[in-house]
Amino acid sequence: MLEVDGGERSGSGTILRLSVAYSAILQEDLHIFNIREKRSSPGLRPQHREAVLTAARICDAQVEGAHVGSKELWFRPGRSRGGHFDAEIGTAGSIPMLLLTVIPMCLHSERDVDIRVSKGGTDVSNAPTINYLKYVLLPSVGKMGVSAGLEVDAYGYYPVGLGAARVSVEPCKALKPFCLLEQGKVQRIRGASVCTFLRERKVAERQAEAAKKHLMRLGHKTDIQILYDTSNPSQRGSSLVLWSETSSGAVLGSDAIGELRKTSEKVGLEAAEKLVAEIAGKASVDVHLADMLVPYIALAKEESAYTVRAVTEHIETNVWLTNKLLGTDIKIEESGNLHVVRKAW
Repeated sequence: MLEVDGGERSGSGTILRLSVAYSAILQEDLHIFNIREKRSSPGLRPQHREAVLTAARICDAQVEGAHVGSKELWFRPGRSRGGHFDAEIGTAGSIPMLLLTVIPMCLHSERDVDIRVSKGGTDVSNAPTINYLKYVLLPSVGKMGVSAGLEVDAYGYYPVGLGAARVSVEPCKALKPFCLLEQGKVQRIRGASVCTFLRERKVAERQAEAAKKHLMRLGHKTDIQILYDTSNPSQRGSSLVLWSETSSGAVLGSDAIGELRKTSEKVGLEAAEKLVAEIAGKASVDVHLADMLVPYIALAKEESAYTVRAVTEHIETNVWLTNKLLGTDIKIEESGNLHVVRKAW
């Protein structure tokens, strides 16, 4: 049985998410305790509970302790046969975080997996936006052989949520390595600016224009898609994702979300400044993609390596947990002003 102390390292939900995914992939029982011990509201929140239950449905697992507030969980996986699955968060909890839990385990299913997640948040604080997953994460792991599609049915924001998204994943038990050490030259910057029922205030356009102006001052032309969304009549909100594509094949991303008393111009500037910091850092992946890639390089054959400008708590935690549960040899090495995340083979 896999034994995991969820209060170690970051003490966050990433330990729960990865532990459940690895348990399903290894088909080995999991016991995790002190779940989210270092967070202000420790234990399972609705989005964590639904992530666990969705994973359980996919791999026909038996689960004990999956209730809101629980700090201890037993997860006994079966086989992942594939098929269609529905998940419902019921709050503005992050849909992307749920998808980060289940996509790696879907790669080890016997056939395609289709998942629809509803009544959640697509673009909420302290989580990647749904379009970051669509335009940054999935194209990056796609180079490793991951074939996954992501569509948004309804955008959802804090505090109501009510967003919905669908993901389809094809099995792939032999991932290719991810080897990318150089950022290369920025060839173009693209983006997607979304607002829901805020067209009269031109929110999506204003977010995009603020980002374009900042990037243009630094010599970067930007093509940003404007989406005036009407998918969720119960909730207003906005988001902006930006990503750069380089000569080496690197995709570096950033995002920002609209919030109460936060101007559209500030959203655009925030996303642009984040992307500028990633480009200036000269790394091959951004700081958020760096931690999301860890389970994929762990599952890939041969050596993988990429550079990141800073080591976050999530990167350190994901590397520690992956080495612990999968027996991999992933190290974080200093290389000048950069850090190299490297999996030995």
